[in-house]
Amino acid sequence: MPPDHQPRLDLAALHADTQLVHGGTTRSSFGEMSEALFLTQGFAYDTMEAAEARFDGSDPGFIYSRFSNPTVAMFEQRMAMLEGAEAARATASGMAAVTAALMGQVRAGDHVVAAKALFGSCRYVVEDLLPRFGVESTLVDGTDLAQWRAAARPNTKTFLLESPTNPTLEIIDVEAVADIAHRAGATLVVDNVLATPMHQKPLRLGADCVVYSATKHIDGQGRCLGGVILGSASFINDNIHNLLRQTGPALSPFNAWVLLKGLETLGLRVERQARTAARLADALARLPGISRVLYPGRPDHPQHALAQRQMASGGTMIAFEVEGGKAGAFAFGNRLRLVRISNNLGDAKSIVTHPATTTHQRLTLEARSELGITPGLLRLSVGLEHAEDLISDFTQAARG
Repeated sequence: MPPDHQPRLDLAALHADTQLVHGGTTRSSFGEMSEALFLTQGFAYDTMEAAEARFDGSDPGFIYSRFSNPTVAMFEQRMAMLEGAEAARATASGMAAVTAALMGQVRAGDHVVAAKALFGSCRYVVEDLLPRFGVESTLVDGTDLAQWRAAARPNTKTFLLESPTNPTLEIIDVEAVADIAHRAGATLVVDNVLATPMHQKPLRLGADCVVYSATKHIDGQGRCLGGVILGSASFINDNIHNLLRQTGPALSPFNAWVLLKGLETLGLRVERQARTAARLADALARLPGISRVLYPGRPDHPQHALAQRQMASGGTMIAFEVEGGKAGAFAFGNRLRLVRISNNLGDAKSIVTHPATTTHQRLTLEARSELGITPGLLRLSVGLEHAEDLISDFTQAARG
């Protein structure tokens, strides 16, 4: 490494927007401005003794990109700084992050409590995958604190929730649930993907672990998959590090490099998207044929007061009910000209999704009804288009 003649800054003391540009950067001897892409599977050692030292841990250098990689490490360090976490581990996808965060903590005979309002694949892990290995689970109404208390058992190992929830944007009291979990001797894992690290900090609210699908806002431009698990150094080392090392859901160095570039603009993008979402939610509420709008930033949201206390803004997501059930929702979505139909979210392009037939289709009709995922519900991920253009598109779609 060349000598660094510039004085070192304590980036942890600076604002998030600065951390997103400079955090976790490690420069090679070439002094590159952009983060270096170390697209390599393995690493060479000068001597056999050097290889031995890497493997026995006395030399903390890199061994193999399934274990760790310089570009991936930069992404992990930047995310940890942004989240206010002691440690982070990147994964190949958001679902790899969620699965590892749970599987790394439990053994046969343990018990997990989770909110019912989860992304469909997360419910699969809790309801179908964990029980195959002798881990029982209980699903609760995440907004009902009494249900969390009642569900805890002596063998409960961890709680899982997402807030806001996907797709109905319920807000769960993270601080209160963390307190219940800790009193029960359990940990709390929070999927913070819809709030983004810019608008909510679950670790500050008492969570033990935060997971993200970096595929969403962190990339933000629909390019690649990725995930990340964050927590204290002890949580990551005791529960996550060896599991990822031995089972191999590794993040590609190339994807890590793309995600690093995405982080540089995360604050700008999310701020603009949330500002547009607030305007668009109000506009949708005035349109004919739309019977309900769910947006945490609106006073008519059921948990608006909690959202104001827990989140920095109403976020980038909107859910709304179209009259006429599935047929009405399909017709409305098909009339949109600017907004694209897809199952992703957090993209620079606005995206509309019909959860009942896509992201949550594997749930039973009864389960969807219980969660408020009705045939007429559409989920909207607000992008970077001009607010007036989006309002015009939804206005013409509502008029038919």
